[in-house]
Amino acid sequence: MITRMLQGLLALALLYTLYFAKTLLVPIVVALLLTLLLIPAVNFFRRYHVPRALSAILLMCSIAVPFTLLGMELAGPVQKWAQRLPELSATFTQQIDIMTSAWSAEPETEQEDPSRAFFSRLFGGDDEAPPELVDDSNAVTERITQGGVELMIYMLAATPIFLAQLVTCLTLTVFLLVFGARLFDSAIRYLPRVTDKEGAHGLIDTIELELSRYILTVSIINSLLGMTTAGVFWLLGVEDALLWGALVALLNFAPYVGMFIGLSLLSLAGLAQYGFVPFAMVPALVYFCINGIEAQFVTPTVLGNHMRLNPLVLMIWLIIWAWLWGVVGVLLAVPLLVCIKLAASELNVPGHWIRIIETRA
Repeated sequence: MITRMLQGLLALALLYTLYFAKTLLVPIVVALLLTLLLIPAVNFFRRYHVPRALSAILLMCSIAVPFTLLGMELAGPVQKWAQRLPELSATFTQQIDIMTSAWSAEPETEQEDPSRAFFSRLFGGDDEAPPELVDDSNAVTERITQGGVELMIYMLAATPIFLAQLVTCLTLTVFLLVFGARLFDSAIRYLPRVTDKEGAHGLIDTIELELSRYILTVSIINSLLGMTTAGVFWLLGVEDALLWGALVALLNFAPYVGMFIGLSLLSLAGLAQYGFVPFAMVPALVYFCINGIEAQFVTPTVLGNHMRLNPLVLMIWLIIWAWLWGVVGVLLAVPLLVCIKLAASELNVPGHWIRIIETRA
């Protein structure tokens, strides 16, 4: 009983630390995942007598340069949409007010829509909407507009912290790629609790290889999804097609949740460009179709059942990490769960725990 209480307190302390130390832990965790992704390539170059420092810098540049160019290309559209947030909030609330007024107005003739007449009688049958409805509508309009301004201010305030974490992450990744293997070997050699030295090396090597394959495969699939979406949007004449393609590619790292967020954002983007017309839903519908093909056919075929995860466990895991670390936690949740699954498989954890994480056809 005491042991279980101590385990519960330890779990609560771990959650407390993860939540309140996220500014420190996020760049460290991202750096560790990048190291696990890139270390097989560093070891490959090492076989051909390429120094670790040189191969690490080359690999980081090969990743950083394309993303930097993409970020420079997307900086203009992102800034434009950030500046348009208050305007779009006001426009949407104005449209909502118009629709609300249309439904609550009294019909002028008997031939008018009976549903509108019903709502008009329900709200009193006056020529104008009831004062409390007008007050509520104005309050909603002001709150939504204020929310758009607050979001823009939050994004501007978070930019310096994000840049600092990015620099820390990239620097730490380079040091881990160069000196991490030596530190790990020393830890295995001198720590007395590690009795199976070869098994520890095999565990890390397997996790490095399998996780690298998983992240690389998923990254390629998500990149193709983003490029396909951007191409179709460009053919349809959707504004900032490259921005939405990059966004859906990034959101696809968070299964299920990313799709719903993408659909919501693309619906708002369609309404912002085309107005309140049926064609405004076309970008979201196109993305839904492309994402459905990717999720139902492409990813299961490429990854197979070996790396598929139980949807219920995955959703609970995503909710926990979204609460802990927000958007970054959602994006990191799946690679962390894959790491746990691989480690559990290699450490001979009882099979029922692994079967809970895995999905069954």
